[in-house]
Amino acid sequence: MIDDFFSEAVYLGVFISLGSYFLGMYIKKRLKLAIFNPLLLAIVFTIVFLLAARMPYAVYYQGAKYISYLLTPATVCLAIPLYEQIEPLKGNLKAIAAGIFTGVLTSLACVLLLALLFGFDHQEYVTLLPKSITTAIGMGVSEELGGHVAVTVAVIIITGIMGNMLAEPVCRLFRITEPVAKGIAIGSASHAIGTTKAMEMGQLEGAMSSLSIALSGILTVFAAMLFSRFL
Repeated sequence: MIDDFFSEAVYLGVFISLGSYFLGMYIKKRLKLAIFNPLLLAIVFTIVFLLAARMPYAVYYQGAKYISYLLTPATVCLAIPLYEQIEPLKGNLKAIAAGIFTGVLTSLACVLLLALLFGFDHQEYVTLLPKSITTAIGMGVSEELGGHVAVTVAVIIITGIMGNMLAEPVCRLFRITEPVAKGIAIGSASHAIGTTKAMEMGQLEGAMSSLSIALSGILTVFAAMLFSRFL
């Protein structure tokens, strides 16, 4: 009876996902601690609900998949704050280009180093290469290189959540105060999820992070092909 209800409730996955996220936002607003990231809490709440209700993931995903359709257009919409901050972009063009290039190179080099350190095989290695770019692009890169796409998605989400949680503490630790530098660093390291934190920090930070998402994604597509040959 319950299984039939879950199967026939087409948008149940959407309500579970959104309800978990709004609950996470409420907890974050009340406790005001970085560790209580709304997306992280939403993942935990959703898992707990599925286990408690004994609801198969395939049934949940039948409804939840509609949210994923919004991922690409939501990423494209990040161009709006960039357009609003076009003048700082023009004035810091060389520094921005250098920052994005360095961010992409550092991300890929760290994955290569960890893969060598822990003895990953080629498939495991290429699965992690797109960890710092947006999911829409990272899935395609992982699939093209022969990685585990599902694991890539999980790693990308974890990377984004960690970037969202640690962005401000890291900037304070290394005394990074320049808004452009903050935005480029956050966007190139933790894609769209990190960019939400950059937008909270300021309009310029958000705009630069949005730019970094797009350019880092494009650059990683080509750079990952090269790095995939190293192992």
